Amino acid sequence: MKRRTFLFVLATAGILFAAAGAGASDHAFVGAAKCKMCHKVQYNSWLETTHAKALDHAKAATDRTFEAACLKCHTTNADEALAGVQCEACHGPGADYKKMSIMKDQESAFANGLVVPTQATCNGCHTGEDHASKKDLEAEKANAAAIHAHKN
Repeated sequence: MKRRTFLFVLATAGILFAAAGAGASDHAFVGAAKCKMCHKVQYNSWLETTHAKALDHAKAATDRTFEAACLKCHTTNADEALAGVQCEACHGPGADYKKMSIMKDQESAFANGLVVPTQATCNGCHTGEDHASKKDLEAEKANAAAIHAHKN
């Protein structure tokens, strides 16, 4: 009886420990190259956008000085390792939803960090004080609509 109680307590503690660890972990970024494996059309279309080249544009700007604060909007996770505004900048870090089995189940994908971007997502960087021209912003909006119109 004592052995059975001990095993039950041990198993319960293990489950609680695993659940706490899973809930505490943040979703990790994987980079656009991982998204490309299933979303080739969207990836290739994105490559032609200002978002894809956002870090390069920020560094090349002559009207302002590039500084670390620029990384917040000109990279995917405020780190030059994920340069530009990649998929995950809008759709959330993909490590936990990138598996095909999860992506095919919308509820599971959302539970694992997938985000459907809204205007509020865009407003996180496009604050109205943007240094992009209105023409650039309109072109990006049209490109985003075209990218999301394609389905794989």
